[in-house]
Amino acid sequence: MAADRRGGERPGAAGRASGRPQRRRSAFTPPKRVRLRDEAGTPVAPTTDPDGLAPEPHREDGERLQKVLARAGFGSRRACETLISSGRVRIDGVVVQEQGVRIDPATQVVHVDGRRLQLDETKLTLVLNKPRHVVSAMSDPEGRRDLSEFTAAHSQRLYHVGRLDYETEGLLLLTNDGELAHRLTHPSFEVEKTYVCRFEAPGGAPRGLVKALREGVELEDGPARADRARVLAQDGREAVVEVTLHEGRNRIVRRMFAAQGFELTALIRTRIGPVLLGDLDSGSTRELTGRELGTLMAEVGL
Repeated sequence: MAADRRGGERPGAAGRASGRPQRRRSAFTPPKRVRLRDEAGTPVAPTTDPDGLAPEPHREDGERLQKVLARAGFGSRRACETLISSGRVRIDGVVVQEQGVRIDPATQVVHVDGRRLQLDETKLTLVLNKPRHVVSAMSDPEGRRDLSEFTAAHSQRLYHVGRLDYETEGLLLLTNDGELAHRLTHPSFEVEKTYVCRFEAPGGAPRGLVKALREGVELEDGPARADRARVLAQDGREAVVEVTLHEGRNRIVRRMFAAQGFELTALIRTRIGPVLLGDLDSGSTRELTGRELGTLMAEVGL
């Protein structure tokens, strides 16, 4: 065996002298399984593994995680490495802090600061400011304006998430992400929606109106209650009230006001979950930002 400078034998020297090939160490050697923890650091057990262990998220033939994050808009690769080392990134529920992790963006779920990243480039979600007198459908047998005119510029086959009635305008989501659409419309996820409601109110909105909307009104298909309601404006002729609720029954906002004796002259949806209509022009569309989409997906458990 060869000796080192201190007179001892150098480990591995015999193998090199004998011509045996040396085993190269990988720069990243992941454990086979890692223990899942939530954001507070408490161990949690995934449903697929009673021991609370999950497969290591590293994929040897995948793409470097910092490169995936940089492409998703989280800054330079150096900035993305800082995100990883600070424990702000989760892959398939596992907090990843080591550099050099490789993943498959098409099959693995990535969260940054609790927000899901949509890495499937075939998926598209748009915000539409639906004008009045447009049917919430991709075609209409009566020949009225429909949503197909607003999706024609996109190669993806998009579907509307929920509906706005013919007279109602405002925020409508269009997507080809079936799971996202399903969860946004399923009542168990209770996604909040905000509406601005205008109606004739000589003398101003009655004092008890907002209270009645909050406490609940009785409709023919059961009681309905606003999560929040407030008067935005009134001039002695008309009043404008903002209502937030998580129910999605047909024409529920109009029916709640009708139960209090008011017929809405205008109804605009301005928010769905974290997504705001903002100053988007009537009839225009825009793609959701990564932050909006991630927060929206996290809100429905994706």
